[in-house]
Amino acid sequence: MLDMALLSVIRRWHYRDHLSIREIAKRTGLSRNTVRKYLRSDTVEPQFKVPERPSKLDPFVDRLTVWLRREMGRSRKQKRTIKQLHADLVSLGFDGSYGRVAAFARAWRDDYRRQQQMSGKGTFVPLSFAPGEAFQFDWSEDWAIIDGVRTKLQVAHFKLSYSRAFFVRAYLLQTHEMLFDAHNHAFRVLGGVPRRGIYDNMRTAVDKVGRGKDRTVNARFLTMVSHYLFEAEFCNPAAGWEKGQVEKNVQDARHRLWQPVPQTETLDALNSWLEDRCKALWQDIPHGIEPGSVADAWAEEVASLMPMGRPFDGFVEYGKRVSPTCLVHLERNRYSVPASFANRPVSVRLYPDRFLVVAEGQLLCEHQRIIERSHDGPGRTVYDWRHYLAVVQRKPGALRNGAPFLEMPDAFQRLQRHLLRAPGGDREMVEILALVLHHDEQVVLRAVTMALESGVPTKTHILNLLHRLIDGKPLTTPPITAPQALRLVSEPLANVERYDALRGENRHAS
Repeated sequence: MLDMALLSVIRRWHYRDHLSIREIAKRTGLSRNTVRKYLRSDTVEPQFKVPERPSKLDPFVDRLTVWLRREMGRSRKQKRTIKQLHADLVSLGFDGSYGRVAAFARAWRDDYRRQQQMSGKGTFVPLSFAPGEAFQFDWSEDWAIIDGVRTKLQVAHFKLSYSRAFFVRAYLLQTHEMLFDAHNHAFRVLGGVPRRGIYDNMRTAVDKVGRGKDRTVNARFLTMVSHYLFEAEFCNPAAGWEKGQVEKNVQDARHRLWQPVPQTETLDALNSWLEDRCKALWQDIPHGIEPGSVADAWAEEVASLMPMGRPFDGFVEYGKRVSPTCLVHLERNRYSVPASFANRPVSVRLYPDRFLVVAEGQLLCEHQRIIERSHDGPGRTVYDWRHYLAVVQRKPGALRNGAPFLEMPDAFQRLQRHLLRAPGGDREMVEILALVLHHDEQVVLRAVTMALESGVPTKTHILNLLHRLIDGKPLTTPPITAPQALRLVSEPLANVERYDALRGENRHAS
């Protein structure tokens, strides 16, 4: 059998390089008659006449065709493999090879797809959007080096359907609060809100996919949609072409933004770079349909967008119970809460980078959120020593080995080491720390630092310095210059013998 590449070489050698048939036969190992036959017929593509041969598969063709048609209607995870179909045919008496069944299945599928294209299935109509009409959204997974560590990221992609202006923002997780934060930043950068948003059936928006266009949409997602006044539209399952612009943007972004892998110190720095890079690319990328670049089309579209208004408060709320050690558990980590709420229920309002602890209508505390991609360790504990002041006021002995107090400022720790040397020093230290509940902590810290520097680190001296700082009084007494009339002419001399003279020889009765 002569392949296409070899036939092309024979023709070049003969017609271009003017080699003889003998030389070509010598180089290729073919007979001269074979070389001469293809040159005389002036054939550009080799043609072979396949003889009609009976196949062992012929008696089973109808059964295999029915099976293949049935498998085309199943989902990817439910489809049987060709190896399984071959085993089923063998159980029916087929003694042919797996390769013969696989070849028939490939040919049948190719023919099936061609018929689908001719019938209109798999054929798409180009879409057209008016300015401000719609945006498309999708998630992707990409990698970046953050603080020297190769980190897997969940990336939110937005694209305006008319101008094709796009926005990309990276997160460590693909959760509701990340989705809401991405919308806030996207509408800020894109200059407003389109009238429609086109999504796939992602878990962060759709709780359940029904028949046709029926969807059970997440209540918190609906709240965001209502806040921004746009209409959310969801694609049919496995119909990515319905938001083809953002699907293509995901592919293009891998070349434009993620190759080579970006390196930054923090995730915030990466997102700042992504935002600036997206805007720069708007200037460089031609629109393709409208005249000019994507930036030119965006400048035209931005006037048709709805005003953004205030950002959506996109937290997700969870109920928690504070432990006896004044801790709440979140994502395998533990965070401290004021001691007055130990053993009581609280609400945690989760944002992408922080969370608030709320109870009884008041804000109790705020912590920076820790997201660990590795689940190998036991998790981390974050203390705020101020949350435990109410406990040590009742139990001052707990101050000595209390884990939260290892994170106090250096001046407080130095004062603690000094005071705990003496009896009752733990209670005195607690009383000094309790000053931060009533006064500015930085002012208390300054008073403690001054007391340590003066060599008199006592509670009385610290209180004196604190009140002077609060009242604005001078911290040192200025020297007093006496008037001339009050100055002594002769300085008195210290002479203890005068006291002996006053005693004399007499003794007073006691």
